[in-house]
Amino acid sequence: MMKKILCSLIMLISTSLIFHLKAQTQKIDNCDFFDAVVNNHNQIFQFSGIPSAIEMALKYCKVVGFNFYDLQNEWQNKTDGSFRDFDNKELYGITFSQKFNLPRDENFPIDSLFQTIENELKSGKKVIIALQMDAGWSIFVVYKQTPDGEFVSYSKLGSHTLILKNTKEIVKKSNGTEIMTYSSPAGF
Repeated sequence: MMKKILCSLIMLISTSLIFHLKAQTQKIDNCDFFDAVVNNHNQIFQFSGIPSAIEMALKYCKVVGFNFYDLQNEWQNKTDGSFRDFDNKELYGITFSQKFNLPRDENFPIDSLFQTIENELKSGKKVIIALQMDAGWSIFVVYKQTPDGEFVSYSKLGSHTLILKNTKEIVKKSNGTEIMTYSSPAGF
């Protein structure tokens, strides 16, 4: 009798474990892949925000692995870098383009900038953006647009994920900003 109960208990635990693992696998398959990219990515140097964001885009496009940090390792704490360093540069089949490198003043085409970001997001891409924060300019990746039209952006500070839910407001306060978009023959 005890052996039968033990066998039933083992069968119940095994079935429960298999069901749980299958549910976890399905959950991972259904989650947003960009969340996985961000959660597994680190900005490894204080001033490597630009290459860090480029690496996140490459990881999102699945052309490099989660352990890819070559761009940041090359850049390290370069303080005189800009989006220009990656403009029209092809990396692993993905070509990056700097856009809206214009004076930040009352003539800045903010509506055009926002429309460009919206179009990129609708096509399944992410957009790299420079945002003016209290301590200077930081680099973020525009992740999605909310139902009310605002943009949500991610950045990394070491392994800590920074999330901004007021990207448009920040851009308006600074009278514009520049962005980086990307394309590839495969249509990423």
